[in-house]
Amino acid sequence: MTGKFEAKLDEMGVKLPNPPVPAANYVPYVQVGNLVYVSGQVSQDSNGFITGKLGDTMTTEAGAAAAQTCAISLLAQVKSACNGDLDRLVRTVKLMGFVNSTTDYTEQPKVINGASDFLGQALGEAGKHARSAVSAPSLPMGVAVEIEGIFQIR
Repeated sequence: MTGKFEAKLDEMGVKLPNPPVPAANYVPYVQVGNLVYVSGQVSQDSNGFITGKLGDTMTTEAGAAAAQTCAISLLAQVKSACNGDLDRLVRTVKLMGFVNSTTDYTEQPKVINGASDFLGQALGEAGKHARSAVSAPSLPMGVAVEIEGIFQIR
């Protein structure tokens, strides 16, 4: 039986991928009590990494779409932490978003809104969270966005 969160994702046309594996010497998430700290998830889809620099080779709208892919990967990691039962998710606590952008680019919050808006739509009240959105002069593999998250589970 599909849970309420995955039913909503289905309705939105989103299927959670297998959780991405770490690209270096770290684990994808760490659970401490009822909190799950998910390592940074980079912008990628079925075609591979979504690369670009905001304020140069990528628009804010394209950056927001890239951030949404990070949110999807975050949920895939949370589902894994919950042994496949995403309905154990209580709430999204905090997101920290990094945007590969030029020094004069100032729309980082609009980019990370791609993840925040998605989580709000997919999870309702459980998707509301605290957040930071910062610029980075470069990100691993040239990706446009990387987002890490803290989630409360039961």
